[in-house]
Amino acid sequence: MEIDILFEDDGWDEAGVTALAEAACTAALAELGLDPARFAVSILAAGDDRIAGLNAEFRGKPVPTNVLSWPAEERGAETPGAMPDLPDPDADGPPEELGDIALAQGVLAREAAEAGKPFDHHLAHLMVHGLLHLLGFDHIDDADAALMEGLETRILARLGVPDPY
Repeated sequence: MEIDILFEDDGWDEAGVTALAEAACTAALAELGLDPARFAVSILAAGDDRIAGLNAEFRGKPVPTNVLSWPAEERGAETPGAMPDLPDPDADGPPEELGDIALAQGVLAREAAEAGKPFDHHLAHLMVHGLLHLLGFDHIDDADAALMEGLETRILARLGVPDPY
């Protein structure tokens, strides 16, 4: 898996994020039967102000949020609760770029503390959550949320992270 991480906030532990991102993304792709070596993702490890700006620009919500995702290609399922159209990259070509994920360090730290969870567990959850969005999963309606949350729970179990729900 090719992962490019841009660190824009001093609150991030660069080494920890890199290893966790690799583990979380690899586990998510493996759970879906996809070869992690065939994919690439870009991650922005930012502060709350930067995420608030991006959230305002792309979602019309001028507040920080925990994770934002921009898929390289629309893959969502047409039927609620159905699997999205997962990528099938050329085995001989370069890794397929799935898209971009942005994370807000302050929001993640506050949410983890409020929930009594280790920061790295919450970060792993949101990395998996963001990657699933890049693959076309969403939680707009109950059927889609059930599919996505079930996947997140199984993927996180592979990483030794308890069910976040």
